[in-house]
Amino acid sequence: MKSSSPLDILAQRMAALNQRLAPLRDHFTLTPRFDRQLFRCAGHTPGEYLAELADNVRQLRRYAASGDSERAAWLAERVVNQITALEREVATRDLRRYDGAHRAAGVTHRQLLQHQDYEQRLNAMLSARQGQLPQAQTLADQQRLQQEIAALHGRLRRCRAALERIQRRLNRQIR
Repeated sequence: MKSSSPLDILAQRMAALNQRLAPLRDHFTLTPRFDRQLFRCAGHTPGEYLAELADNVRQLRRYAASGDSERAAWLAERVVNQITALEREVATRDLRRYDGAHRAAGVTHRQLLQHQDYEQRLNAMLSARQGQLPQAQTLADQQRLQQEIAALHGRLRRCRAALERIQRRLNRQIR
């Protein structure tokens, strides 16, 4: 019975991983999936992570062939961790949002959250200015505050209109 070397076992795991990730290789994600400690690239597709992993396996083979056991051991641990992380990614891919429709919905959802934050901050600014108005000492201060309040009302109206457009777009994408 022939025993496989650790490099052969890693190559087999990587080949299986390549096959399992093939349908997702070029699918874009909104944020990098892995920490920069694990993968140097801040990739947005599984293919980018697979390419780095393949480079690391090639480098590992060179270190092993040259007898640089310290570097080979360190890189072998890194490769095993990368393979494990990618295998976990494949196992949880149904929970991820990869395809273009979900990507667009993700961007729109992010815009919705951003505009809701804007609306909240504009309301806080408006309340603050309205609270300052009774304490204004001079006519110039009162007029300045009234102008700021009017401008904030306009910004709030535009923000709410943008929120409505984003919500309509999200509703169309959901259907």
